[in-house]
Amino acid sequence: MLKEFQEFISRGNVMDLAVGVIIGAAFGKIVDSLVNDIIMPIIGAILGGLDFNNYFIGLSSAVTATSLAAAREQGAVFAYGSFFTVVLNFLILAWIIFLMVKGVNNVRKRVERQKPAPEAAPPPADVALLTEIRDLLARK
Repeated sequence: MLKEFQEFISRGNVMDLAVGVIIGAAFGKIVDSLVNDIIMPIIGAILGGLDFNNYFIGLSSAVTATSLAAAREQGAVFAYGSFFTVVLNFLILAWIIFLMVKGVNNVRKRVERQKPAPEAAPPPADVALLTEIRDLLARK
């Protein structure tokens, strides 16, 4: 059983998937930082110093706090600003992945165009024989 597990892990697909998941998680953190630390503060400054993470609606009268963290301690809240930030994060991540896939596809197309065209394979013997017979009959 240990040998089977070792064979399973040593397959290329499993290792490629593991590397992809790890790099994807790290890339997600980069995009999250880009959104939270660069893009949202700029948008907030343009809109008058607003912090979207603190946009919420208290769902009970007990919620009187002005920050999202404090409001969550007081009761249930509808945190639409935080949701907006996560949606923007997703859209930026999806756009970057789209651009990466598009770039890889363009490179693949360029490489395929540079490959020489494969030579046409000779027709099978029966097709060649029938072609000869056709040509002989056409000459008579």
